[in-house]
Amino acid sequence: MPEGHTIHRLAADHRDRFGGRPVRASSPQGKFADGAALVDGQVLDGAEAHGKHLFLDFGATGWIHVHLGLFGKYAHGPGTAPPAGDTVRLRMTGPGGWADLRGPTACELITDAEKSAIHDRLGPDPLRADDDGERAWARISRSRTTVAALLMDQKIVAGVGNVYRAEVLFRHGVDPYRTGRELRRAEWDAVWDDLVALMREGVRANRIDTVRPEHTPEAMGRPPRVDDHGGEVYVYRRAGQPCLVCGTEVRTADLGNRNLFWCPRCQSR
Repeated sequence: MPEGHTIHRLAADHRDRFGGRPVRASSPQGKFADGAALVDGQVLDGAEAHGKHLFLDFGATGWIHVHLGLFGKYAHGPGTAPPAGDTVRLRMTGPGGWADLRGPTACELITDAEKSAIHDRLGPDPLRADDDGERAWARISRSRTTVAALLMDQKIVAGVGNVYRAEVLFRHGVDPYRTGRELRRAEWDAVWDDLVALMREGVRANRIDTVRPEHTPEAMGRPPRVDDHGGEVYVYRRAGQPCLVCGTEVRTADLGNRNLFWCPRCQSR
């Protein structure tokens, strides 16, 4: 499932490609035909993201709400769109190019009130300028649930997925099995600030890089990471490999039906 930086990047791409201009909208697959017909020819007033939710603003007509889920994908580019297959849920085209959405969990036309309801059930997003970590800390600091599970709960922190969860806990030496109640306020503030910085860089680079300068392949004289997720990381999907900092074997375990990765030495209690 894409993490929050990907959705914020998609919002920016939509603003750049279609913002302030009428767009043509269609649903070659047919599942969003009614919604596409309503926004076809309308001006895209804006686009925004909250966590893993994308919102496309068509003014009085409403908002297109997209949640990619596990299987959703966007393809987009300048110029003329390629032939559309019958898997395209939503196609948007305009002078700035095209965008095709396939396989989302949600693609729906919603009202302002329905959009507000989605925001209300989400936690603060490190990439939204008006959010901070206070609401999240209020829940984390009282919880007996593990910090690793809390970070993946979109009602507590929106947009953090498995990669950022594993990496930010490693970067701050936090044992993923510590409970929220055991986390100190200074530790949470550092984790939140780091998420803001890491995820902003993820939007800019369109990939997740979490290693510090002294641990890059060039600095360490090691081969670059080869993985379909891209980016240089400390522990994510590196189970059985030596920690880049201390050399201890990186461990993995199942937590809430997701793979957890950590270094037992760097993240000891």
